[in-house]
Amino acid sequence: MKKIFVGGLPQDANDASVTELFSEFGTVRSIKLVTDVFSGRCRGFGFIEMEGHEARAAIEALDGRMYNNAPLKVRFEDTTRSKGKGRGRRR
Repeated sequence: MKKIFVGGLPQDANDASVTELFSEFGTVRSIKLVTDVFSGRCRGFGFIEMEGHEARAAIEALDGRMYNNAPLKVRFEDTTRSKGKGRGRRR
């Protein structure tokens, strides 16, 4: 299972519309669009999980593709980033 970052989404994007877009390349196992706390609208990015070969096909086909007059940014999620906040204590 691979996690994909997708950016450049419009504010009116929802789980169904993004799932439909990615389903052309395989089964979307999970989707999490990041939404604004107050308005509930999409903040322009989210994360999708798909099988490895399906994820690679989706990235290759969708990265840079125009979607609602804006280019999508689609790539594997960077798992090397630290999950904690800040840099931690320096000694």
